[in-house]
Amino acid sequence: MNRMLDPQEAALAELAAAEIPQPDGPIADRNSLRVLEALLFAASEPVAEPSLSRVLPSGTDVAALLAILKDEYSSRGVNLVQVAGKWQFRTAGDLAFLLRKEAIEQHKLSRAAIETLAIISYHQPATRAEIEDIRGVMVSKGTLDSLLESGWIRIRGRRRTPGRPVTYGTTESFLTHFGLEQIGDLPGFDDLKAAGFLDAVPPSAFAIPQPTDALAPDEDPFEDEGAAAEGTGEGCE
Repeated sequence: MNRMLDPQEAALAELAAAEIPQPDGPIADRNSLRVLEALLFAASEPVAEPSLSRVLPSGTDVAALLAILKDEYSSRGVNLVQVAGKWQFRTAGDLAFLLRKEAIEQHKLSRAAIETLAIISYHQPATRAEIEDIRGVMVSKGTLDSLLESGWIRIRGRRRTPGRPVTYGTTESFLTHFGLEQIGDLPGFDDLKAAGFLDAVPPSAFAIPQPTDALAPDEDPFEDEGAAAEGTGEGCE
């Protein structure tokens, strides 16, 4: 049974089927650049480079065209940026304040959820027990459930320790929301200090961990997707 295409994939497939005429030489490159620009403007979500390659003529250097577009839009009101390994046009950072609107907030994270998200972001892979050890208080099932439902964290693996506790990490949606190309782009020690989030003279043992998406040496990938809903339960910890 064929997998159903999502709207974005369907649009790309339709465009590919249109067989856009491509002349040879520099004109062809410019035409491909225009097609690439149109695709990215029309996309409602970041687009992966392979999806763009499937639409353009075989042999097109998509990476080079993306670099050209990124440079051309670097000083404009919208910039071409890479988030979570995909490409998207976004309002220039210095103009974002002009487009902010007052809106009803449908879901607001609690302080406990924000603290838990920060710990998972920087300390991933992190188990529930590790999160509680860092926060110094117990983490309720509801806090983890709210973060899972928001789509910002996921169950990513299991520790090779007694009880096989699940480990948590951030998602592609997290990267997209915060405009990060990869999890390693989270603010480091110097960035946080410059922003005033750290004391001028932090404790000597203080350090900012370096998060990674790679599996830890003592971590196995999470394969039982059907049990994801049970991941925050006491039985998994």
